[in-house]
Amino acid sequence: MVKQKVTINLRPATSDDLSLLRHWDKQPHIIASNPNDDWGWEIELERTPEWREQLIAEINGRPIGFLQIIDPAREDSHYWGNVPTNLRAIDIWISSKADLGEGYGTRMMQLALTRCFTDPLVTAVLIDPLASNLRAHCFYERIGFQFVEQRWFGNDKCFVYRLNRADWEYKRAIA
Repeated sequence: MVKQKVTINLRPATSDDLSLLRHWDKQPHIIASNPNDDWGWEIELERTPEWREQLIAEINGRPIGFLQIIDPAREDSHYWGNVPTNLRAIDIWISSKADLGEGYGTRMMQLALTRCFTDPLVTAVLIDPLASNLRAHCFYERIGFQFVEQRWFGNDKCFVYRLNRADWEYKRAIA
């Protein structure tokens, strides 16, 4: 059986998504990939700083995941520390374990990367999966991200990956 190509749309997350995001935060596979983060949804969904996009991924109106794209040099928590300008950083997850392995994450990441690199000044995108999340490492490497370093973010031991614009453009050209 051949899978049909699914169209995924991204829309801004709003306060109407609060209960949905709280529900997703309780899913074991999301807790495992994000064990020490408190997203502060009640506050953050009301804020729309120019350095951040919070997006819900949907298939035919059914929410399937979340994406956050930030400018790590400008975001107010300084999570990434002192980083150069013209970078972006992405957080991504699929909401239901049943939707894992269906290609949705790949499509979501493609949409996110296109959003990031639409700005001609953006030189690279960063991502920081847990060091223990081998499945995520393989996913990001398959997309073209390259390992940069192991780093602690708070209580989380993470791997930092980077996708440079030139590598992204090359992968798109040969696809």
